[in-house]
Amino acid sequence: MRPNSNNACVVGSGPNGLTAAIILAKAGLRTTVFEAQPTIGGGARSAELTLPGFVHDVCSAVHPWAVSSPAFAAFPLAEHGLDWIQPPLPLAHPLDDGSAAVLAMPLQETCARLGTDGAAYRRAIAPLVRRWRDLVLMIQAPLLRMPAHPWLLARFGALAFWPAAPLARRLFRTEAARALFAGNAAHSVLPLDALGSAAFGWVLAAAGHAVGWPIPRGGSQAIANALASYFESLGGRIVTNSRIQSLDELEDASLVLCDVTPRQFVAIAGNRLPDRFSRQLEAYRYGPGVFKVDWALSAPIPWKAAECARAGTVHVGGSLDEIAASERTLAGTTPSDRPFVLVAQPSLFDSTRAPAGQHTAWAYCHVPHASTADMTDRIESQVERFAPGFRARIVARHTMTPADLERHNANLVGGDITGGAQDLRQLVLRPTRLLYRTPLDGVYLCSSSTPPGGAVHGMCGFHAAHAALRARNLA
Repeated sequence: MRPNSNNACVVGSGPNGLTAAIILAKAGLRTTVFEAQPTIGGGARSAELTLPGFVHDVCSAVHPWAVSSPAFAAFPLAEHGLDWIQPPLPLAHPLDDGSAAVLAMPLQETCARLGTDGAAYRRAIAPLVRRWRDLVLMIQAPLLRMPAHPWLLARFGALAFWPAAPLARRLFRTEAARALFAGNAAHSVLPLDALGSAAFGWVLAAAGHAVGWPIPRGGSQAIANALASYFESLGGRIVTNSRIQSLDELEDASLVLCDVTPRQFVAIAGNRLPDRFSRQLEAYRYGPGVFKVDWALSAPIPWKAAECARAGTVHVGGSLDEIAASERTLAGTTPSDRPFVLVAQPSLFDSTRAPAGQHTAWAYCHVPHASTADMTDRIESQVERFAPGFRARIVARHTMTPADLERHNANLVGGDITGGAQDLRQLVLRPTRLLYRTPLDGVYLCSSSTPPGGAVHGMCGFHAAHAALRARNLA
């Protein structure tokens, strides 16, 4: 590559790739994004998957990390069409007795509903909610960096390092509080007895109280479209239907940032990579997959618990013990008969998602890596358990196995939506000790396989782009 070139390229148009491209364009580089698929967005896309007029989110749907993102906050995304909707409740978790635990934006409301566990919940989470923006700046940065607020990070670490299930049993006495925490912790896609799984429970709950769990009007595609629109306003260029097979295709760029996972990068870089680095990337561990269902509905999901109809997200999984049992199966080959199911129901709050009087819903469960099991009936049975009559309202459905997800987006290896297993070791040193850097001059990784990992926040691209600019003395 020519080091004096003012050209830069980004491979992949997910939120991380688009964020990286914006940073490079703002630094004055002529930046082009190459996307293999016909549409941009990576994990932030929407499409009419079931019937005309029913808009479904293909991967991500609910976005506490996007509204918390320092990168996105620095971009004028509202001017480029991004409009956030806050459901009345970020989250509801129905229980078998017909009640539901809820995560409300006002912390005091959740504490009051948790009854005897309200005080313990408040003591643990209130400092994280109160200083959410400071906490985000640290946990969305590479964890090897000196923290700006070490005491806050230490307080978080004292809660986060624990396995979620034993911590919930130690802190809480009621089924409702334990289940609410377990559902949030299960977003880690780790067994709830794994060290560090509690971290996801705390950060998602704190985000819900601090900034909510919003949805984008029109679907998650609106996030990608706003990022792309802003990038193009800076003079950037996006080329779709253009799969980069080799770095040789990008010889005129002085910087190349790859929004791809290690597996794709090894294929693109080929024999340019030193053998040792190739072996490190080939040893990178991908996590469990997901099985996803989208529904076109004739009416809203008929939840027994009224609170669920006010929530953008519903965690369907019953008790802590049941959720833990479901997530424990992910280390094997056979998925749970009663899976923990994450449900989003955006059309209750966004009329653009479905024809008048009709609705959409989105759901997935975790399954072993690359599982071929059809989870449709098991997912629908779990929803029916807490919403009798649900199946009668299904007009059409669309399912995606782990293999289908990977065909749609090559970064979702084996259906892994987090860019790689998120255990403690691999979350910190991700994908290698070099983090964003590679042994190749001017070539960087910027996908969710780099810190801070999965979710729609753009911070992997943000940090990678700044690292690249610093190396070129352009930052």
